[in-house]
Amino acid sequence: MENDVKKRTLGTSGLEVSALGLGCMGLSYHRSATLDRNEAIALVREAVDLGVTFFDTAQTYGPFTNEELVGDALAPVRDQVAVATKFGEVDLSGAPVLSSRPELIRQTTDASLARLGVETIDLLYQHRVDPDVPIEEVAGAVKDLIAQGKVAHFGLSEAGAQTIRRAHAVQRVTAVQSEYSLWWRRPENEVLPVCEELGIGFVPYSPLGRGFLTGAIDEHTTFDSADNRNALPRFTVEARKANQALVDRLRTIGERKGATPAQLALAWLLGQAAWIVPIPGTTKVQRLQENLRAASLELTSDDLAEIDRAESEVLIVGDRYPAELEQKTDR
Repeated sequence: MENDVKKRTLGTSGLEVSALGLGCMGLSYHRSATLDRNEAIALVREAVDLGVTFFDTAQTYGPFTNEELVGDALAPVRDQVAVATKFGEVDLSGAPVLSSRPELIRQTTDASLARLGVETIDLLYQHRVDPDVPIEEVAGAVKDLIAQGKVAHFGLSEAGAQTIRRAHAVQRVTAVQSEYSLWWRRPENEVLPVCEELGIGFVPYSPLGRGFLTGAIDEHTTFDSADNRNALPRFTVEARKANQALVDRLRTIGERKGATPAQLALAWLLGQAAWIVPIPGTTKVQRLQENLRAASLELTSDDLAEIDRAESEVLIVGDRYPAELEQKTDR
């Protein structure tokens, strides 16, 4: 594959990145077949060679080890890529805590800078909204970090429309990252319209439904004991059996376009707006190559409408998260 992944700008911020980024979480955290460190570094560098310039990590992945991995992998090309990381789910020791206290933001950002081996974090997200800290204080803390040159752009993850507006009034929000795919379309209700209105980019995570929309997972798939999909209602055997109907429809449409279900699902996301940049993750070079070809797959308005119709005809079974986790994510 040639090094020619198209570029996109996240909203009106001026942050230009490849049309598809790489979500790095699964390289070392929350998934079954995590790679050894050298293999993971090789995959990240292969992504760079293929034209990816946008890489996503977080303090809580590990905790901390994923940031170190991404920092080491990208060290030789640091001036050619943009790296996003996230605060707010762990304290300085790595213990889980939902906290966006300004002092903790400052401390953990300094630690992230060291682990990533950079002077400036390209995009710093609040990982989850903290109900105990006004979003204005969070945005103000990041605004100070931007003034100090430690951060270039501010982002929010899984934030609601009003939270986005309030944050943006204090410090420009460059990107909102939330789950969005053909089987999780809730952002269309309120979040995508406010992003369009305010000139904010949108970064879908799990754009392939945590792997399900690739067609490589079915009711017979077994996951490693460390894989978090074991605990997700949408990945019970019964749910997978029912949800296979969506993948079957994508496969049928894709065959006419010379595209895999994964490529169709990614191209559909890219077709929703020019400021959307999905970040599929993978541990396999062949999947990386397959995903990136979606950036050059042209879907007509008729194609997009056909995919919408196919999705609307399938009742997706199972919630994306257990109820207690959904409460934490969707404020």
